[in-house]
Amino acid sequence: MLSVQSAATLRATLPAVGAALDEITERFYAGMFAARPELLRDLFNRGNQAAGTQRQALAGSIAAFATHLLEHPDERPDAMLQRIAHKHASLGITPDQYAIVHEHLFAAIADVLGEAVTPEVAAAWDEVYWLMANALVAIEKRLYEERGGAGWRPWEVVARVAETADVVTFRLRPADGGPVRDFRPGQYVSVRVALPDGARQIRQYSLSGAPAPDERQFTVKRVRDEAAPEGEVSGHLYARVRAGDVVELSEPYGDLVLDAATDTPLLLASAGIGVTPMTAMLAHLAETGHRAPVTVVHGDRSPADHALRTDHEAYAAKLPDAAVHFWYEQDAPAGAGTGYVDLTRVPVASGTRAYLCGPLPFMRMVRRQLIGKGVAPADIHYEVFGPDLWLAGAAA
Repeated sequence: MLSVQSAATLRATLPAVGAALDEITERFYAGMFAARPELLRDLFNRGNQAAGTQRQALAGSIAAFATHLLEHPDERPDAMLQRIAHKHASLGITPDQYAIVHEHLFAAIADVLGEAVTPEVAAAWDEVYWLMANALVAIEKRLYEERGGAGWRPWEVVARVAETADVVTFRLRPADGGPVRDFRPGQYVSVRVALPDGARQIRQYSLSGAPAPDERQFTVKRVRDEAAPEGEVSGHLYARVRAGDVVELSEPYGDLVLDAATDTPLLLASAGIGVTPMTAMLAHLAETGHRAPVTVVHGDRSPADHALRTDHEAYAAKLPDAAVHFWYEQDAPAGAGTGYVDLTRVPVASGTRAYLCGPLPFMRMVRRQLIGKGVAPADIHYEVFGPDLWLAGAAA
């Protein structure tokens, strides 16, 4: 709980600090990477840094946490903290790294705001920072304990499957021959690879299945954008990694997980490569004999671009009460919609719990339509691939 004195200072300074957060976070990252270049080389996503999305996400999380402290002083924003902590745990973040962030973040605050940062202001924001940091450390400690500790493990690629022209699935087994822990459908792993320039970059990929008890499977779409024309890690995996190669994986993490009794209606909505966690969820539902209605929604450019389409359809077909709705922008076959996903004519059962994964405009649209159909906002869960700009946008 924030102290009374700090709460008053926070309330008075939040508008000014919030307005400057984008500049503050930009200077923060620049200063930290200048002092600690290994963090950019081996921990932070260089593509997100170049695009500025990580800066936006950090600013959004700080603003959201500070606002929550003022509006709900007796509650902790656990949903937001859990999401961040899962991502941190997948990266192997340690408690001492919060001190590094504190040093450079507060140097950036003082640099941007200058004389406005009085001792009282500095103390109030310092309290905010450590409330958030210590909460994350505690959650991450518990996550590490649940998964048998932090760290990386070598996994051997036993098969590589081309799903589409730009998407491949990798099946892996532990290179050390040790046991494989279970994962919850919807979770992801971090994958760390050594790049030609010596960097060891990390990315998260949803587990799209478990073909055998001693295997894991993740599916990668080769990224093409201005910041990273071939996607540093996705391009490396797509172009270079074959059966017999070894990559490093974290334990599974992520809070977008199925948590439904067999009598709960579900809606699984995805677009593009967002299909990966939904495929794992459908496989689990089919294996466990889910009896309640399941509505499967997916949008893509074309059937040829629809990764894991065969699995998507096959798992849904195993369910006793499933309805499948696909939309394609081009080459839509009979029975599929043409254009973008539109839930206007899709029946949604009362009490439905929804899981969304895909581009932010898609998820915002689906969420809006679901709420219009009577789905409770608390029953709509989402996963963002990369920095959570939905949270950042909400905070703004």
